[in-house]
Amino acid sequence: MVDAVYIALPNHLHADYSIRAARAGIHVLCEKPMAVTEKECRAMIQAAERAGIKLMIAYRLHFEEANMTAVRIVRSGKLGNPRFFTSSFSMQVRPDNIRTDKEKGGGTLYDIGIYCINAARYLFGAEPTEVFAFSSANKKDPRFKEIDEMTSALLRFPDGRLAAVLTRASARPTWPAIAWWARKATCDSTKLTSTFIPSSSMSRSRAKPGSKPFANEISLRPSWSTSPVVFLTTRLQSPRGREGIADVRVIEALYRSAKRRRAVKIEPVRQTKRPSIKQTKHRPAVDKPTACARRERGVITRVTPRFG
Repeated sequence: MVDAVYIALPNHLHADYSIRAARAGIHVLCEKPMAVTEKECRAMIQAAERAGIKLMIAYRLHFEEANMTAVRIVRSGKLGNPRFFTSSFSMQVRPDNIRTDKEKGGGTLYDIGIYCINAARYLFGAEPTEVFAFSSANKKDPRFKEIDEMTSALLRFPDGRLAAVLTRASARPTWPAIAWWARKATCDSTKLTSTFIPSSSMSRSRAKPGSKPFANEISLRPSWSTSPVVFLTTRLQSPRGREGIADVRVIEALYRSAKRRRAVKIEPVRQTKRPSIKQTKHRPAVDKPTACARRERGVITRVTPRFG
């Protein structure tokens, strides 16, 4: 009997297989991006609701201590009113990789930009209302005949707050998220580095420089190690369909903006629940079970997500 499935297929297959699983009465843990279009996302949500199954999007950073600590600091008011956010993410994509295939949901925003967009949304605790983007296609490079080589985007949030995002698929792989929140002209700020990969570190600077390291971890593994159905039915199940569709709508709007060369307004998705530090999970390490033990248990013991 299958209790739940983890969908880590190419982006354009997320909706189809999630809907199939829902119709079979199987809980779904789907990789991000949730799908390629808003229409597909809505179809996934409707299928899950009709079948009465749990649909969760695999935003592992919602369960990681460094990121959730940053959220807590920003929302505490210690740094004043958060006004702006910057984030960059780059990699070196290989030729003929699915990330370069437009029909399969390729493109820098779908692949790595979603981390930056989601980080801005949960750090501000709000949804963008307008976006503007520039994309570079670089048609001379065969890898980028169908997708953008890099995209620079600006997201406007309520109360005049701004988020700047830069993604590139033709640079030395780097995974830094650099986020600053400023209050007037003071030096109050928070800076995070290497936050989009399992090992994270965060440093805070107020009056004097200081830092706090965080352990190398795979954030979703503690829940997967028990059973996927437990992961999908516990109170920690926060990143549902509404979270996934919010990012996809922003990505679609950014690509429309880049194509039209003008700003695009967005009607925000209403969010009833947002990530919090209570979602972090810690479990002690265990010995790796033998292949026989893995078969007898019938549970997931190793998971390697496509997007980290």
